[in-house]
Amino acid sequence: MPRRFKQVDVFTAVPLKGNPLAVVLDGTGFDAAQMQRFTDWTNLSEATFLLPPTRPEADYAVRIFGPGRELPFAGHPTLGSCHAWLEAGGRPKAELVMQECGVGLVRIRRDGRRLAFAAPPLKKSGPLAEADVELIARGLGIERREIVAHAWCDNGPNWRGVMLRSVEQVLSLKPDGRVLAGLDVGVVGPRGKVGVVGTRSAPGDEPLFEVRAFFPGANGLAEDPVTGSLNAALAQWLIGAGHAPDRYIASQGTALNRAGRVFVERAGAEIWIGGDSVTVVEGTVAL
Repeated sequence: MPRRFKQVDVFTAVPLKGNPLAVVLDGTGFDAAQMQRFTDWTNLSEATFLLPPTRPEADYAVRIFGPGRELPFAGHPTLGSCHAWLEAGGRPKAELVMQECGVGLVRIRRDGRRLAFAAPPLKKSGPLAEADVELIARGLGIERREIVAHAWCDNGPNWRGVMLRSVEQVLSLKPDGRVLAGLDVGVVGPRGKVGVVGTRSAPGDEPLFEVRAFFPGANGLAEDPVTGSLNAALAQWLIGAGHAPDRYIASQGTALNRAGRVFVERAGAEIWIGGDSVTVVEGTVAL
């Protein structure tokens, strides 16, 4: 049965510079095993399947799959799925688009072609156990003292976040997948000294942070080009701890020859994570 399909590049306005996402626009009738097989076949970090919502407030429902597992929430699949849904003619019931997924309802706002989701609450926060920090340092190939701050960044994906002193340190990492086996690790480094990040970013400013994300892939440790869920959790940690201003841009994917840009903004008690998306491939898949 042919089903409409889009492959969307997320967190970029330039094709091939963001994080690609496979979107099946009608996942009705698929079970989890079929969705997982298709996701693994795409060889992408995630694929999503749009479904009719089960809650009256929602505009659509989505199931999100990564290599070998279903995810309750992920950021770039949220923005990419919403982009595909809107582009295919979806019309939200209200000003905000309401997505239903494994963590519940996620609100998405529109600013021209740029979309932003409201960061879901952290499931786990606070500092990591020292044993975890030492393990992560060893897995990243650095000294423990080079990690200047750390925190749980669990908002569905079980991210552990660590902060290094500079973008150069972040980009020079050569992680050991054997040491980091089974861990979701996010690394962030400021473009400047730790704590000297007080000036607010404005549209068009250069990124304030460089981010890298390592996670268990189908064939060992993998690096995600651009990661919405991690950036959402990092923003909650960094802004809350005073390491970042209320508004900034993060860069991710540099080490993979990508140029992802994540736009972070705190508005009142909420943190919004935004980015551009562009459709690169569209057609049908025979499933």
